[in-house]
Amino acid sequence: MKMVLATGNRGKLREFRQMCRHEVVPFSDLLGELEIVEDGESFAQNALIKARTIYEKLGSDYLVISDDSGISLPVLDGAPGIYSARYAGEGATDKENLYKLIDAVKAKGLEETPAYYTAAIAIVSKYGEYVVHGWMHGKVIAQARGEKGFGYDPAFIPEGYDKTLGELDDDVKSGISHRGKALALAKPIIEMLQKK
Repeated sequence: MKMVLATGNRGKLREFRQMCRHEVVPFSDLLGELEIVEDGESFAQNALIKARTIYEKLGSDYLVISDDSGISLPVLDGAPGIYSARYAGEGATDKENLYKLIDAVKAKGLEETPAYYTAAIAIVSKYGEYVVHGWMHGKVIAQARGEKGFGYDPAFIPEGYDKTLGELDDDVKSGISHRGKALALAKPIIEMLQKK
């Protein structure tokens, strides 16, 4: 079975390719651009919506992997959460989302606050549907540091570190990231499905 990643996000595609030993093709290479409405109420629901949509269009010769992820701040009642990609509005850039979050932290009179990333990875194939989760805890600081990574990485410091994800090397990040942890759980499922 060919593996297809149900994302248009180049940062996620790069991370998946670094962490996965199998060849992963973005769905846009096979289907072109496609708008998928993510109207679930959790990361898992949104990941399944994306994976099911692509699987239905491609057919049973494919194993489709999808990720839905985001950052949550308890001080903001869990926001941005599932709305992380559009926190600053539909079509917002990573930088606009990042600076809206930094402004929200500053508005609370804080220089830093606990936060965590969640990643849900959905796997859809002719053999069924699976969802796994990974988390990364740390804090958000009220400034952006570093040019690496994407999204909220320049403002997030993982537990046990003093640098933001925007400052850490990719190999360090992939070893501790929420997506890396979820992918570690997804790998045995993917390998099992490919042997069937």
